[in-house]
Amino acid sequence: MSDYQPVFTWGHININVSNFDRSVAFYQKFGFEIMMPAIPYLGLKDKEGGALMPQTIASALGLPEGVSGRACIMQLNTGFPKIDLMELIGQRQQKPLKNVDLGLVRICLSSKNLQKDYNYLVEQGVEFLSSPQGCKDGMADIATCVDPDGTLIELIQVYLNKWPRLSVGD
Repeated sequence: MSDYQPVFTWGHININVSNFDRSVAFYQKFGFEIMMPAIPYLGLKDKEGGALMPQTIASALGLPEGVSGRACIMQLNTGFPKIDLMELIGQRQQKPLKNVDLGLVRICLSSKNLQKDYNYLVEQGVEFLSSPQGCKDGMADIATCVDPDGTLIELIQVYLNKWPRLSVGD
């Protein structure tokens, strides 16, 4: 057995979208900014009409030969992870998973004032599953919204002073 131990850091979260421009505008409501108007290593840009993805890259991503699309990299402040928004043109796509499904079902963004952020986003036309709800023992408040394609985005305000003090093994 090798002594090698991989070391990973955050890269990005990819979100496939049905309408690139609409989705960019949606994520901008949360404070995301376009960091790069393309994903150069995929050969995709944010230009109308899209670009053909090289076959080797499509194969590595499990996409069909001849797929084209539009994409960009967005960021919240300058931190990680970034999000890649990608519209695959002319592909049959399914709705995103729901919270009861297996796999990656939602992303979570931390809020310093969930009620105020919720009110702002509702005014901006963002659809929520419910208003902010208190969690067990007041440790957090959460609200989950839905992007234009059904991707779930959890917003959370955490109150660490109400969390129990646990040690490893508890």
